[in-house]
Amino acid sequence: QVQLVESGGGLVQAGGSLRLSCAASGGTFSSYAMGWFRQAPGKEREFVCAISWSGGSTYYADSVKGRFTISRDNAKNTVYLQMNILKPEDTAVYYCAAGTKYERVLAGTNIAYWGQGTQVTVSS
Repeated sequence: QVQLVESGGGLVQAGGSLRLSCAASGGTFSSYAMGWFRQAPGKEREFVCAISWSGGSTYYADSVKGRFTISRDNAKNTVYLQMNILKPEDTAVYYCAAGTKYERVLAGTNIAYWGQGTQVTVSS
């Protein structure tokens, strides 16, 4: 059983930056592809970005491409999400997710583990 714990959320002004972290425990972190998803009030959860187990492949939703960067440190069992040039529409609860297949994480299917989420609020 893998536990995922997100941190780093908060309140930031538009144009600002935040870095989210997701620390994994209880499993072999390096064997999982990882992703970040978000859910805004009244909306469905949506894919943000993903990274393969090695870190060699990444993919981003068009809405965050060029502003967000996903990375991972397998020695620290942690995945990061660097968010720059934040916009009010980025306001959401951000979740990290772990899956055994990179393609499935991209699609948001067969996610093995979810974190509890961290709130990001961007003020205008």
